[in-house]
Amino acid sequence: MRRITSTRLADSRELIYFDDPGTRERTPESLVDHRELPARGEPGEVRYDALSGDWVAVAAHRQTRTHLPPADQCPICPTTAANPSEIPASDYDVVVFENRFPSLGPAVGDIPPLPSAGHSGHNIKGAAYGRCEVVAFTPQHTGSFAELGQTRARTVIEAWAQRTETLSALPGIKQVFPFENRGADIGVTLHHPHGQIYAYPYVTPRAAQLGAVARKYYDDVDAKETLGASLLRAEREDGSRMVLEARHFSAYVPFAARWPLEIHLVPHRSVPDLAALTGEERDELSHVYLDLLNRLDALYPTPMPYISAWHQAPLDPLLRPAGQLHLQLTSPRRAADKLKYLAGSEAAMGAFINDTTPEAVAERLRSVAPDSSNKTLEGTRA
Repeated sequence: MRRITSTRLADSRELIYFDDPGTRERTPESLVDHRELPARGEPGEVRYDALSGDWVAVAAHRQTRTHLPPADQCPICPTTAANPSEIPASDYDVVVFENRFPSLGPAVGDIPPLPSAGHSGHNIKGAAYGRCEVVAFTPQHTGSFAELGQTRARTVIEAWAQRTETLSALPGIKQVFPFENRGADIGVTLHHPHGQIYAYPYVTPRAAQLGAVARKYYDDVDAKETLGASLLRAEREDGSRMVLEARHFSAYVPFAARWPLEIHLVPHRSVPDLAALTGEERDELSHVYLDLLNRLDALYPTPMPYISAWHQAPLDPLLRPAGQLHLQLTSPRRAADKLKYLAGSEAAMGAFINDTTPEAVAERLRSVAPDSSNKTLEGTRA
């Protein structure tokens, strides 16, 4: 059994330890934050963009957030006498805690309603309610998720699922999004292997777009299947863009991939989010997810920058029945020494132009097998 222990940091932020099976009981000292921290600030703002109909978070306080500190000052390494970090324990397995510099929150609640008919929506704003959490994958400062052992990866998945269920129940939350930014080319602000979870007070623009298309398909087939399930079936039948197939999950490069490297990992069973996965499905996910990350790193001589984005069904009652959990794993790397930058067509118009073919990318990913000799980052706690 994985042990879950919640505590509070010196400024009242919640911190949760997720310990691997078989680890010893957590000591009382690991639950106490001895730092003196200033009181938490009020939320920033969300402003309604009348041109697009999107919400934009304004979080000027994030200008002062920690940026690529040296290893001996890392805020998510275990606490030492010289470095009293965000994590009070001298060792840990996986930790989730509220971000000290959140884009959303710490308060939760309902943002202003959308403009009424005949109103442009100009100047509509409200408090940036929501929750932003950090997920530390390992106590080790260097490495990556791909180097985690399967036991540790499974603990991270348990943390994602537990936080998805808990955050989804908070007042005003409309969407929960676990993700990881990996690599300097993506713009990470901490080298320590970690991810994040955002709980939004609105359905994000991308999720709303995908949700509307999915709902239309769902209605067109009289709720017999989700669009995600239909696409997965078609890709498995075609085979040319498949990367791997397992008992509960399959991964493929989408037919109209936008990025030079893009993989979708989809459960065979239609589920809205990570919390809905069974224990057996979570077990397999820990294996296939590591498989995919190791395949990415095997493509070039240096580690692959990527964004790992867990698309979960929004909590909106109209969109949720048609939603389908899936991972979108993307990288802007189009060659060993080249990156794709979002220029005029993509950044201004949202019209993507891909420099690679999905079929060729899938073939390359099939050809590289994960290196089982990789050194893992499993913790040493016993």
